[in-house]
Amino acid sequence: MNALDRLTPVEARDLIRRGEWRKPTSGLSNGFTQGNLVVLPKDLAFEFLLFCQRNPKPCPVLDVTEPGSAVPALVAPGADLRVDIPKYNIYRHGELVEECTDITSLWNEDMVGFLLGCSFTFEHALMNNGIPVRHIERGCNVPMFKTNIDCVKAGRFEGPMVVSMRPVPEKDVVRAVQVTSRFPSVHGAPVHIGNPEAIGVSDLYQPDFGDPVQIHDGEVPVFWACGVTPQAVAMHVKPEIMITHAPGHMFITDVRDEKYGVL
Repeated sequence: MNALDRLTPVEARDLIRRGEWRKPTSGLSNGFTQGNLVVLPKDLAFEFLLFCQRNPKPCPVLDVTEPGSAVPALVAPGADLRVDIPKYNIYRHGELVEECTDITSLWNEDMVGFLLGCSFTFEHALMNNGIPVRHIERGCNVPMFKTNIDCVKAGRFEGPMVVSMRPVPEKDVVRAVQVTSRFPSVHGAPVHIGNPEAIGVSDLYQPDFGDPVQIHDGEVPVFWACGVTPQAVAMHVKPEIMITHAPGHMFITDVRDEKYGVL
């Protein structure tokens, strides 16, 4: 473990809040659950919560704030969702119009924040089982792809599932499935293994989000449902405003991974 692995969630969020960490958060505060952010006006919040309930693989809910509050009281009661994420995406009418590092000026009494489970949570368990995680090895973002898998519609929310991909040695694929199946609250088992074209992914070296990673001989691409799915949905549904984390730039909670694992 290095110093970044050992940071407490409070220390990591303080680093982010001071502007000293603007990179993806994979590998920060190992052992603590990370979350995807979605912020919507409260008139859309119920429909989005219903969408998450109907699509628990890509959108497992960890916490929902009170309208107007930026405090995720269940998972990090001392945090502030407006400043504790390294980078945010601002969507207006389905278009990504801005990336920023502070959303305080955009937050108002109408906003509701959602934190959704993130597959970064089970990466520590994969590595503990001797399964390499390529994007952590390379110090880059995980590759993510829009698929031809449709989410279940809820109200105005519909669109394609996004998946994250990790190359896994053939001999370790079964173990990777077993390990990640223990974390149903943070995407759980893979949704697809092998041939990417079967789920509408034409080029593994051209991800829709994140960075490409090398797939070595003897490795298999393994795909997990991804919390970036709401960003693909935003592009499809076109709400007046939707704020999310930038892919890979997550919120670090105070909750240990074990809480969301099945022993």
